[in-house]
Amino acid sequence: MKEYARDVLDAALATGGDFAEIFYEDQRTNSLQLMGGKVELINSGRMHGAGIRVFQGLNAIYAYTNDTDREGLLRCAQQVASAVQSQRRGVLRAKGFGVAELPPPHVYRLWPSQVETRRKLDYLRAADAAARSVSPEIEQVSCSLLDSEQDVAIANSDGLYVEDTRVRTRLACVAIASDGKEKQQGYEAPGALMGYELFTARVDAEKIGRDAGESARLMLHAPECPAGVMPVVIDNGFGGVIFHEACGHSLEATSVAFGISEFSGKLGQQIAASCVTAVDDGTLPNEWGSLRVDDEGMPTTRLVLIENGMLKNYMIDKLGGKRMGMEPTGSGRRQGYANAPTSRMRNTYIAAGMDDEREMIATMGDGLYAKKLGGGSVDPATGSFNFSVSEGYLVKDGRITTPVRGASLIGKGADVLMQIDRVGREMRMAQGMCGSISGSVPVNVGQPMIRVKRMTVGGRA
Repeated sequence: MKEYARDVLDAALATGGDFAEIFYEDQRTNSLQLMGGKVELINSGRMHGAGIRVFQGLNAIYAYTNDTDREGLLRCAQQVASAVQSQRRGVLRAKGFGVAELPPPHVYRLWPSQVETRRKLDYLRAADAAARSVSPEIEQVSCSLLDSEQDVAIANSDGLYVEDTRVRTRLACVAIASDGKEKQQGYEAPGALMGYELFTARVDAEKIGRDAGESARLMLHAPECPAGVMPVVIDNGFGGVIFHEACGHSLEATSVAFGISEFSGKLGQQIAASCVTAVDDGTLPNEWGSLRVDDEGMPTTRLVLIENGMLKNYMIDKLGGKRMGMEPTGSGRRQGYANAPTSRMRNTYIAAGMDDEREMIATMGDGLYAKKLGGGSVDPATGSFNFSVSEGYLVKDGRITTPVRGASLIGKGADVLMQIDRVGREMRMAQGMCGSISGSVPVNVGQPMIRVKRMTVGGRA
């Protein structure tokens, strides 16, 4: 694409646009699923195309095509240009491409295309057998494996041209336990910006299956959680989804730039307890949400969002930065070439603190220990959220006692940040997919164990 990218950018600018960009993608994916111990799905796909974006002031026009030869991209660029209504005298032209200074590429040791399907199925069968071995009450297990190899090229009228390759692999296991009357589910889904070295470096397929099965079995026999306002300890790993959803989205330019975030205009102000430092880091080696460059071609960054309770930064894409009068932070992301980018999280976590995890349980009195969180929802404008607790335990007099099910955590992001009074020493991350206006993208969420002094817990009245 590089040899004709400038011609395409010039065509996109021909009617008076301020800035033009091309995002080219070629992605190969494989998905496999084992259901009930039998192979349910083996599927391969390829997504190929390019999107062209033009800015005119604070407006953006976007179109995409899967015809990526010179003539196809020129036609797409002309369609975008035809939507520009400009009073500009004279037409801008794309600058010559310079040499981009990029961070080192991520290392992939065992590419998905090099791994036989038989070997991939072995990982699924190992997870399936381990989940079933937990208990006769495990009546159904579904295991899936997804891998992708994505090549991208990004060019813009400011003279940027970069290429990158992203490889991701993820295993998921769902176990369902039943006593003939009720059912409960356990779920584990680790992944990384890696090839199949994932299974020698980070992930034990059998352990993933056992953990999913054990969680389902445990919750099947747990009583309903009582509702009320109480102290809540949230464990590390996927517990970090509460920061991601309740606070992270409200720190993206997607909402901040329009003044519809609860944190708009609060840079330099205290928005969290002084024990809280939160980071969004796209540079971590081979992490699920990491990128060498974002989907606007910028090198990704380690961005401190909150430092000792003070709001330090927002996550900003190029168009959001124009609206805010601020520089982009390498946070522009999109699902694929059919999506225009916007500001998104990468690996977002509360940083490790200094508190002893046993002490925070021992001194909390009566409350809830949320070991694993499930799905939830949030309104970025208000920060109001509601999250399910997929595995929880009552705490009595500072001791973890009865497992409980049906719990939910309810509140506002700004309130929860101020109510955190303990932050543990061991930060751990977990993997998920985040949906927003630029599609679904892989993200890590994480935190150490944290304690919230007072929180509304939904459950049995």
